[in-house]
Amino acid sequence: MLRVAVVGSGPSGVYTAQALVGQSAVPGIRVDVLDRLPCPYGLVRYGVAPDHEKIKSLQNNLRTVLEDERIAFLGDVEVGARGLTPARLLEMYHAVVYCVGAARDRRLGIPGEELRGSFSATEFVSWYSAHPDAVHDDFGLDRADAVVVGAGNVAVDVTRLLVRRPEELRPTDIPQGALAALADSAVREVHMVARRGPASARFTTKELRELGTLPDTEVLVDPAELALDPGYTDPAGLPAVTRRNLDVVRAWAARAADGPPPARSVRLRFFLRPVEILGEAGRVAAVRFERTEPDGQGRVRGTGRYEEIPAGLVLRAVGYQGVPLPGLPFDSDKGTVPHEAGRVLRDGTASPGEYVAGWIKRGPTGVIGTNRPCAKETVASLLADAPALARRQVEPDPLAALHALGHEPVPWTGWLAIERAEAALGGTLGRGPVKIPDWAGLRGAARGGPVLDAPQRPGDGGPEGRVGDGRPIG
Repeated sequence: MLRVAVVGSGPSGVYTAQALVGQSAVPGIRVDVLDRLPCPYGLVRYGVAPDHEKIKSLQNNLRTVLEDERIAFLGDVEVGARGLTPARLLEMYHAVVYCVGAARDRRLGIPGEELRGSFSATEFVSWYSAHPDAVHDDFGLDRADAVVVGAGNVAVDVTRLLVRRPEELRPTDIPQGALAALADSAVREVHMVARRGPASARFTTKELRELGTLPDTEVLVDPAELALDPGYTDPAGLPAVTRRNLDVVRAWAARAADGPPPARSVRLRFFLRPVEILGEAGRVAAVRFERTEPDGQGRVRGTGRYEEIPAGLVLRAVGYQGVPLPGLPFDSDKGTVPHEAGRVLRDGTASPGEYVAGWIKRGPTGVIGTNRPCAKETVASLLADAPALARRQVEPDPLAALHALGHEPVPWTGWLAIERAEAALGGTLGRGPVKIPDWAGLRGAARGGPVLDAPQRPGDGGPEGRVGDGRPIG
């Protein structure tokens, strides 16, 4: 029997497990999918926006894999400095595949980034996705203007959530505290700002178009900024998705104001580079940008001209970075674990039994589906090594070893109990399933504890589903 541990239960981890059990070359293979959280699905649960039900439905596909009798889900098991070490895992399993993603957001590196009201988009997403590690629940939503720095799908997601009406979010699984805060939000204008032009943006067309379908919300684009982009004026040689994106922003730029002013607006700004976040009394008040221009070589350069945009909230959405996992080699320049076709390299040599897949293997690139061929490549390497790996002696019962080390893994039945608890919580609020947002609540639900004993975050409307001043939500 070949025992394999997959560390991480997001798409890359689940696709790895699926590829492993889908191979008939290794009869009797058993795969344990370990996750630091009590819940599976990774960024599909904790990164996809709550109003993107179609993408979130991918959980059903991942569920089918994790319900395979040859696969065991073991949640609430940490690997790293405070948990199991890679060396200890190799004593328990013949092979370990690390699918731990890229957990750190990139910073802007400008003055004022530490002011109150300045956050990463990751922190905002964690909050409205009910990630139990979320540490902020006060995002300065009492001001009219917000700035989102970035030109990708994460920037579009957080922009959309800032202007979406609460009654549209109520049917989703967004946690009650976040729903209450967004219902009370004073944000009316969001500036989504990119340092380069629209031809360099990394939106998918579907996400971009969605901004233009939001009720009572107008998308505004300055034609003069679009005209600075050579790709905008001559898109013939650009990829098809980029040309479609340009068609979308071109239509917005050409649209004349008609009718009464909308309740909210989204301003897409281009060729502006943030240079400082300005504050008043320790809190964000505005962002200072330098106007940029194309340099003729596919990049941009500063012009020495500046502009300030008022803001009570600044969210940076400029990408992610992998973080070192203690006990594994790490390439700090690339933010990945060195590997060859998924085999972890230590001092340039493949380390027997250690593999990587997903973002920690290739960097934070691609879409969810990109993880499937990535996982297949890694699994092909592992299976080629399987005859030698299977000869190594490992502990006969990894679960017993985990218990002996003081871990209390949440099994698949525990996750199903969390699902039932979230459905029950939503029922008390007059909603569908609502995510439990804290560690104590998730662990208690996994072990059959009462749902409503889980502590609520500040600002949570409570079982009646009301905002802080007693008004119903939605």
